Amino acid sequence: MAPEKKAVDAVTEGVKKVAIAGGKKEKKKGGAAGDAPQRPLELQPAPEFLQRRIELFDRLKKKYDEEIAKKPRERITITMPDGSIREGTSWETTPGEIAKGISNSLYKRTVVARLDGDPNKLWDLDRPLEANCKLELLSFEDEQGQMVFWHSSAHILGEACERRFGCSLCIGPPIESGFYYEMALPDGGAVHESDWKPIETLVGSIVKEKQKFERLELSKEDLLEMFNYNKYKQHIIKDKIPDGTYTTVYRNGPLIDLCRGPHVPDTGRIEAFSILKNSASYFLGSQENDSLQRLYGISFPDKKRMAEHKKFLEEAAKRDHRKIGQDQELFFFHPLSPGSAFWLPHGSRIYNTLQSYIREQYWKRGYEEVHTPNMYNADLWRQSGHWDYYQDDMFVVDVDKTKFALKPMNCPGHCLMFGHRERSHRELPIRYADFGVLHRNEASGALSGLTRVRRFQQDDAHIFCREDQIKTEMDGLFDFLQEMYGLLGFTFKLNLSTRPEKYLGEIETWNRAEAMLKESLDEWKVRTGGVWELNEGDGAFYGPKIDVKVFDSLRREWQVATFQLDFMNPQSFNLEYVVGEAPVAKKDQDPKPAAAPKPKVEEAPAADKADGEKTDGEKPQEKAKEVAYSREKNMRPVTAGCARPVMIHRAMAGSIERFTAILCEHFGGKWPFWLSPRQIIVIPVGKGFFDYAEEVRSIFHKQRMFVDVDTSGNTLQKKIRSAQLAQYNFIFVVGDEEMRGRQVNVRYRDDTSTQDRGKPVPLDEAIEKLVTLRDEKGMYNPFPAAAKKA
Repeated sequence: MAPEKKAVDAVTEGVKKVAIAGGKKEKKKGGAAGDAPQRPLELQPAPEFLQRRIELFDRLKKKYDEEIAKKPRERITITMPDGSIREGTSWETTPGEIAKGISNSLYKRTVVARLDGDPNKLWDLDRPLEANCKLELLSFEDEQGQMVFWHSSAHILGEACERRFGCSLCIGPPIESGFYYEMALPDGGAVHESDWKPIETLVGSIVKEKQKFERLELSKEDLLEMFNYNKYKQHIIKDKIPDGTYTTVYRNGPLIDLCRGPHVPDTGRIEAFSILKNSASYFLGSQENDSLQRLYGISFPDKKRMAEHKKFLEEAAKRDHRKIGQDQELFFFHPLSPGSAFWLPHGSRIYNTLQSYIREQYWKRGYEEVHTPNMYNADLWRQSGHWDYYQDDMFVVDVDKTKFALKPMNCPGHCLMFGHRERSHRELPIRYADFGVLHRNEASGALSGLTRVRRFQQDDAHIFCREDQIKTEMDGLFDFLQEMYGLLGFTFKLNLSTRPEKYLGEIETWNRAEAMLKESLDEWKVRTGGVWELNEGDGAFYGPKIDVKVFDSLRREWQVATFQLDFMNPQSFNLEYVVGEAPVAKKDQDPKPAAAPKPKVEEAPAADKADGEKTDGEKPQEKAKEVAYSREKNMRPVTAGCARPVMIHRAMAGSIERFTAILCEHFGGKWPFWLSPRQIIVIPVGKGFFDYAEEVRSIFHKQRMFVDVDTSGNTLQKKIRSAQLAQYNFIFVVGDEEMRGRQVNVRYRDDTSTQDRGKPVPLDEAIEKLVTLRDEKGMYNPFPAAAKKA
């Protein structure tokens, strides 16, 4: 039932601008604990819809089981990962029985089964197998097993919320670290922190009951009847499930929910459960819809892992880039420009240093930096294909009655740049790099510090090359990646994302592009010993891509870099280059191969004018007929003697904003010297040494280092402690000995043995060593002799 599964899966895609109950709703935040209404642990009597729903489920389940009982039973073979074969009976033998046949401990560890190695073919342990298959038994350690475990935990949370609030549940998916459930409380009520403990108590009782997860396939009509009390489920069913099709619901205890599954066998598997936070949200992610309440949770198969996770959360909270950004005065946000960071001087130092490093790499690797417009006529985005796939995520404005959009990416502008004149094969590869400002219309509920913003810059670049140059260019990108990430202390993994359901171009072109990337990845694997994984169906609409995920110092995974191979945009923009030396005759063709057609503008009638009426400075004219833009009609065959270039989209850091957030949490605010916004602080031991301290500051400032002087009235120890908390890399203490000897007494932040008074270092030596440390981008103490000897 793949189409039906896809229909249900699409529910969580964040569909925008779907009116459920009229106009825009005010977002209702959870109140403080003191404002919380006094509620019983659970509603008594229980909400009426629970019993009606159960009765309908039982009636339909009985009918469904009778149909399954009529299925022909046949002998089937089940192939295990080690190649062993087990015999079974179709519509009877379950993965759980196979697991128990091996050992009870294996069954208890197993969360879900996967059939035929297909990540889209997960199977409940208690669901009978239907045919011959390859069987894998996945534990919580498996990524997909973890997602199923957390999905089942979300259902348990949903049951507890229905019993406590009598709420209308919306969606409850697993996420990267846990799960959440969205709901609408009666009379627009809010969830409060004081509700967490009672909900966890209810969850505890649900777990002890070991409620079975039961799967049932229902028609669209039966689904509408089952959820007739819930307008949100009604909308999802009507909008996402095609007429005449079936999809699934799952039941545990009194909860019955629209869900494609699969799930753990029973609620007893969830031994450790905790609510993490609550927040407000909008139905389907659109501000035009009802305001909802969202509860986030985390769960594990045992209490030990929960304790470890809570310890991890404590450390992650200390490293939260939003906290560090505030403490170190790096950036802030303001409600008058949501999703757009205000970079303060110290934050701008980090931002500019990152860009400077990337520019050094560009110089070394043959990139040319360019600047392109921020706003384009909508026809550019129609020509590139983005208008059909990305319009809702753009900021669209009307200029002279014509639609324009702020650019969310640079690639179409770079195509215009490549195509503005004739190109020779001798020019390739051409590598355009662009730090241009980008805007994406992210939903307000999705904004999160620097990791999800509306205004940002990327280390964006596009390489135009011949097909025979792709391998060399990919090798160069892998080298760039390893050098940059190695410098920052990141480990990483690569995923090849292939053709999605909605795509541009011919399958043959996609197959060729995917094969090229696979070849490059295989050679990189042999060369470096690295690994890569296949991520089917997650490519961009115009081409396959390699996604790079880094692991920070807490072993958290972050999506950062991407390399995309694109044969489509060169076709869309009619890009070409001359393959030989002789001039190319272009008959009846525009000499500018990438020139976009002139936009056709529709003159909108003014509401306060009669037809043909003339106002000052305006000529009477007929209303222009709107002509639908056709990307295909504007594409033309390659000119004789020419060939299409291939376009490689690439970013190493991705969004500089997001990358800064990742670095902030990776380093925990302890920036390496070359990247630090606070490199040196000079602390005079008394007023008599203020002038010398200022002289030292001036000397290092001339070396383009970020250096401050503390001339406050605090004690010496308090000044040193304040500098340590501010994460200065080096503290220079200066007094009489240092002033007379033209020296500084050095304390290095990352070496505890240098925190006491040591042997002073001559100024010239300090300058030389720190310039070397910065330019080498080193992570070491250049003054080991400054450490006090034991």
